[in-house]
Amino acid sequence: MNQGEHTMTELEKVQPDMKLEVVVIGVSDVDRAKAFYDKLGWRLDIDFTVGDDFRGVQMTPHNSQASIIFGKGATSPEPGSAKSLVLAVDDLDAARADLLARGVRVSEVFHYARGPFNDTGENPRVGGRDPEGRSYFSFASFEDPDGYGWLLQEITSRLPGREWKSSRAGDTDAATLAELLRETAEHHGHYEQTHAEHQWSDWYAPYLSARQQGSSSEEAAAAADRYMEEVLHVLPR
Repeated sequence: MNQGEHTMTELEKVQPDMKLEVVVIGVSDVDRAKAFYDKLGWRLDIDFTVGDDFRGVQMTPHNSQASIIFGKGATSPEPGSAKSLVLAVDDLDAARADLLARGVRVSEVFHYARGPFNDTGENPRVGGRDPEGRSYFSFASFEDPDGYGWLLQEITSRLPGREWKSSRAGDTDAATLAELLRETAEHHGHYEQTHAEHQWSDWYAPYLSARQQGSSSEEAAAAADRYMEEVLHVLPR
């Protein structure tokens, strides 16, 4: 084999992770856009300014590994230029109900006559769920104040090969895990002082799980508290 040539197996072994992390969108009013996505329940990761020329806002859908960034001074598309930004949901009806409760105008459920994202033909979108009830085939849509079109796509089961295999390289490193455990112990200390006797691991588990899924420390503590009360019936002293 010549220098610089690799077999497919070798390339797969050395290929670095490339995770879609952020999509930058252009908005005409930063505060209006921030208020809209906050109403959706998206997490505010950062809102910072540099002088009078730059402001960046990053927000993340619940439990998503990818975020959006918008603001002032960053190269971005024209406001409203994207019409099919996709949010995967495992329960389309529940996702619609949540958005409606938040005051967001959401379309009725529909499917594409010729298959997902196929807007060809005279009437590409047909009202109602996919008649065969297939994963990937049922949708609903809404728009933000700038006209960006968001699609809710119901994915109840993924096709083979559509999920990356986990690898040890992607596991939490020891230093990060140690810091997370110290944080968990600190929050559990307050809970332990105010509640009946219990196994510390029962509180740690839901806290750590919530943090690793993107919840803030306050949200994780609240989740652990609820688990202890509702599942294990541990009550305040």
